[in-house]
Amino acid sequence: MHAVSVGEVQSAWPLLRALKARAPSARAVLSTTTVTGQTMARQLTAPYADDILYYPWDVPKIVRRALSAVRPAAYAALETEVWPAMLRELAARDIPTFLVNGRFSERAVRNFRRHPAFWRSLYGLFTRLLVKRRSPSDREALRAIAIPEERIVVTGDCKVDALVLRREGADLARARAIVGEGGPVFLAGSTHGGEDEVVLEAYRTVRASLPAARLVVVPRHPERAQDVLTLAERVAPSKRLSDPDGGWAILVVDRIGALFDLYAVADGVFVGGSLVPKGGQNIMEPAVFGQPLCHGPFMTDFPDAARDLGALGVATEVRSAAEIAGHWLRSLDTEARGTAARAAAAYFARNGGAAEASLDVIFEEMGL
Repeated sequence: MHAVSVGEVQSAWPLLRALKARAPSARAVLSTTTVTGQTMARQLTAPYADDILYYPWDVPKIVRRALSAVRPAAYAALETEVWPAMLRELAARDIPTFLVNGRFSERAVRNFRRHPAFWRSLYGLFTRLLVKRRSPSDREALRAIAIPEERIVVTGDCKVDALVLRREGADLARARAIVGEGGPVFLAGSTHGGEDEVVLEAYRTVRASLPAARLVVVPRHPERAQDVLTLAERVAPSKRLSDPDGGWAILVVDRIGALFDLYAVADGVFVGGSLVPKGGQNIMEPAVFGQPLCHGPFMTDFPDAARDLGALGVATEVRSAAEIAGHWLRSLDTEARGTAARAAAAYFARNGGAAEASLDVIFEEMGL
């Protein structure tokens, strides 16, 4: 199983877990390309992956040597990983090959249309293509390059299963210790440059009516923390998470790995990468805790989640500091929070099970 980096490893995690539950004697090998992916793989999948290694350089001689060493019974690539030398050698050895949790961006679809024969020659090497979107877009992307309909299966999003697993293992005691005692806590998660000023202005508005309110800002890239802190200090007493001294009205998180748990203890959430054209960050992360959340208009990386959670009243699109402030204040309403929590629970119940569905297809194809 190959997962290039952190996001793909998270998709692989429930798949590996389900594999070991279904076939305990199976030997699972997980590869990654990036260092961060390797680190995440060792954190999440160590109980289920027998070997965790780096993906081989996609050169025929090296691929042949790697496959001869591993001797896989089947190969699964997560999401968008298409490596020509690997796929051709797998086909030559008659090893079943699967794309799992496949997804295709608008940019990918445009490339398909410009070079259909090239992409058909690559995707046609997969035994089965398991796509994640329950809307027809991923299926249609493959049909547009003449991939036979019977080789495409919509299995759902393994990241939904992964989020449920992460929720079960969340360290809420640590998250509560970070925010401490005091007034309501509003959270701006995974912010990018150009968004921090907006969320700080939203907090200024909220604080005018709720002086005890506090704000936690989690920059998408921790190296931006000092710049965000400089902006925050102009609004209210501020500190970085790594600074253990003094109180705060605004806390800037400057380390990786804290955000997911913090979503569970916030009173109102904004998800970044969405007021600026960065594609949006994963709004399913706060939603899995039943949190009402808001995001900006740029959600091209999570269009289905934005649409579906929006229709359920869990997610709200905002475009300004005033709209973020209004959403945060409305999030304090107990009845509204309960409604959002119930709707979010229904969403995850309906959209879970992609890992098991993917394994069903793989096992069927392998005659198991």
